[in-house]
Amino acid sequence: MAIVEIKIPSPGESVNQVELFKWNVVDGDFVEKNAEIASLESDKATLPLIASESGVITLVAKEGDSLDVGIVACTIDTSVKKKEFVSDEINVDSNHESDSKQDILEIKDNLPKIHETSVLESKIDKSKIRTTPSARQLLVEHDLSVEDVINGLRSLGKADVEAYLNKPKSSISELKNVNREIHTERLSLLRRKMSERLVAVKNETAMLTTFNEVNMQAIMDLRSKYQDKFKEKYNVKLGIMSFFVKACSIALQEYSAINSMIDGENMIKYNYADISVAVSTPRGLMVPVVRNAESMSLSEIELTIGGLAEKARNGTISISEMSGGTFTITNGGVFGSMLSTPIINPPQSAILGMHSIIDRPIVVNKQIIIAPMMYIALSYDHRIVDGKDSVGFLIKVKELLENPTAYLFNQEEFV
Repeated sequence: MAIVEIKIPSPGESVNQVELFKWNVVDGDFVEKNAEIASLESDKATLPLIASESGVITLVAKEGDSLDVGIVACTIDTSVKKKEFVSDEINVDSNHESDSKQDILEIKDNLPKIHETSVLESKIDKSKIRTTPSARQLLVEHDLSVEDVINGLRSLGKADVEAYLNKPKSSISELKNVNREIHTERLSLLRRKMSERLVAVKNETAMLTTFNEVNMQAIMDLRSKYQDKFKEKYNVKLGIMSFFVKACSIALQEYSAINSMIDGENMIKYNYADISVAVSTPRGLMVPVVRNAESMSLSEIELTIGGLAEKARNGTISISEMSGGTFTITNGGVFGSMLSTPIINPPQSAILGMHSIIDRPIVVNKQIIIAPMMYIALSYDHRIVDGKDSVGFLIKVKELLENPTAYLFNQEEFV
């Protein structure tokens, strides 16, 4: 018998422990080499546990266990081959063949009885019940069917429907089989840690939010004009996020307090913009980092965001790819949010919130026009960011976004 131990891998530097969130197999399953057999979580990221060999698995650790890096999570018996495993299953099933046949015969014997019962019940249906016009009107008004109100009567009048409506609500709920089940599931380590951090931010920072709005017409026109060429050249769509990342990276160079953080009694300022982009995943919110965004073109930013977002959603992103951001952008607009106050991503000092693009009437050169408008919000730590800087930063971002050909757009990228 050749037994292979599958040990907990290291998610990255400074992480010595993970939580076994979910087994994707059960004890005794046959697993293929390189299959994802479990999901592991640290307080910063998720990663898969991979089978290094094919064989029959024996689980050692349990779901919810906190495991040190290097601990054995399971073992695989590689001496069992898949063909042998399948043959054994068939042999086990054949031992119960006679029992199965008997069960099938019993079911067949009962089928006529079941059918007869259903036929008898079907004889009492609404087509056999006469309803008066006033009764039908009440049924429509209250979204009721005949079966809701009566069982076995051959004539239905207004008084019958009114009597049903006057019944206690519990009786109506019973007849309609209202679902009041409760489902409980364990929060992942990633979400529990995120919850702790968000509460800490509210308690430990002097967080304020300031707002502005952006006319997105110029960006929408550019995307319509160059989308096909951009996709053909880079094999990715030209999105809106790349414009915001580029605009913020420029504005952060002018308003350095927003691109900073508190370290004890010190204030650390960065001369580069490592912008964290919030991505919604099945495991919770993740924030991969676009590094040195100030030196990147729109196409480079778009390709980087696309690659990081894909890794975040399929669980292959590393901790290093989500660490060290100096500023964050989150887009609630993809879910339909009109306006929000985003929460700072610690230890950063500010976060920009994007929202839905909505056609609204605005005044331009004393003329009322309809334009695609977006509200933007900047939440900031008032301990190190003054109101003047937060307002100035948003105005600068607005100016850049409303004039993309002058500040953000390089036509050579699209031809």
